[in-house]
Amino acid sequence: MLKKILLVLVALFLVFVVIVALQPSDFHVERSVTVDAPASKVFGEVNDFHKWEAWSPWAKLDPDAKVTFDGPQAGEGSVMTWAGNSEVGAGKMTLVESKPGKLVKIKVDFTEPFEGTSGAQFDFNPEADKTNVTWSMNDDHNFLEKAMCLIMNGEKMVGEQMEQGLTKLKQVSESQS
Repeated sequence: MLKKILLVLVALFLVFVVIVALQPSDFHVERSVTVDAPASKVFGEVNDFHKWEAWSPWAKLDPDAKVTFDGPQAGEGSVMTWAGNSEVGAGKMTLVESKPGKLVKIKVDFTEPFEGTSGAQFDFNPEADKTNVTWSMNDDHNFLEKAMCLIMNGEKMVGEQMEQGLTKLKQVSESQS
């Protein structure tokens, strides 16, 4: 009887391994919001890491996180490093491309709780006197990351955080217009 249980557990484990292995390595999450403010205003909130505390979905998870800035105040070359609790971990964001009122690209290097690198991008599309903001994140997952996303639904989890951030970015941008 114990041998049959062990065989079933091994078979279930192997099925799980195959399912994880068949998951795509590419991880892409994208969310959008329309903001009642000009693209230049919304762009300014994203292009300057010093302003992220007002709208970032992760800033409120650990108000005691240590945050430092390096490089220019805003735009290409700006760097923000953080170290916080287990909910926010630690890492570094580098603004790698900045096109005023149009685009912000960021390289995100995580050091805790896991090491990894991903990319984030903000696209700003003017629509009359409003701006459609699209926030996307891209990553290339290894086997362990694919397994974690399968178990925890990483797309849903990250997507919900992005939606919270975009909602707050909208509030901040519209209140200052």
